[in-house]
Amino acid sequence: MRHGKKFNHLSRKSAHRKAMLSNMSASLILHKRIKTTVAKAKALKVYVEPLITRSKDDSTHSRRVVFSYLQNKEAVTELFREISVKVANRPGGYTRILKTGNRLGDNAEMCYIELVDYNENLLKEAKPKAKSTRRRRGGSKKAAESTTTEVVAEAPVVEESTSAETPAENTVAETETPVEEAPATEAAPAAEETKAEETPAVEEKVEEVKEEVKAEAETPAEEVAPTAEAKEAKEEKKESPSAEASKDEEETKEKE
Repeated sequence: MRHGKKFNHLSRKSAHRKAMLSNMSASLILHKRIKTTVAKAKALKVYVEPLITRSKDDSTHSRRVVFSYLQNKEAVTELFREISVKVANRPGGYTRILKTGNRLGDNAEMCYIELVDYNENLLKEAKPKAKSTRRRRGGSKKAAESTTTEVVAEAPVVEESTSAETPAENTVAETETPVEEAPATEAAPAAEETKAEETPAVEEKVEEVKEEVKAEAETPAEEVAPTAEAKEAKEEKKESPSAEASKDEEETKEKE
């Protein structure tokens, strides 16, 4: 029973199959690209890629082993001279299958199999593209969160710098404080003495002001009356010159 055996016999006996794959490998090495069915291309890929890997070691033994599979001197020299140099930095995957559709007669799947490093058009297009990620509606929130995380990540740096500066400031403050505290302690008794000296003088002034207010309040009303009489006398004196002038005028009129 052939359980788990996935090898494709390609409807041929082993001798026929090996001869066909050997010829196809030689054609691929010489022409760099051939057209065949997808089934044969997949079988050829498994057959030829180990030979290309062996060509990286250019030795007599490697050439004889590859020649035993290809049976073509021209293909062997092409493989070891040119192809091995181009494929030196590639770790496997030397061939590419490009499907072209189905054949008209039997509707078989057709394709091109080619060496990857000899297709210049695809090599130019194979530039690293930026990864396009699908974004949901909450993308703006994630962007805001990322900015906040960046700000939070930057904040500890500032705190560390400030914490690094504070010890120096504390040391300066500690060195300065003893010098300032000593005069303060000496100045405190002096201030208390000046306050004690000033308080009796202030109390004396307050008592003098109170006595003056009491003296004014106790002055009798008789002293105020003469002042009123004096005012009336002054007013009469002011009016008297005008009366005398009127009398003089009357006398002059009578004489006339």
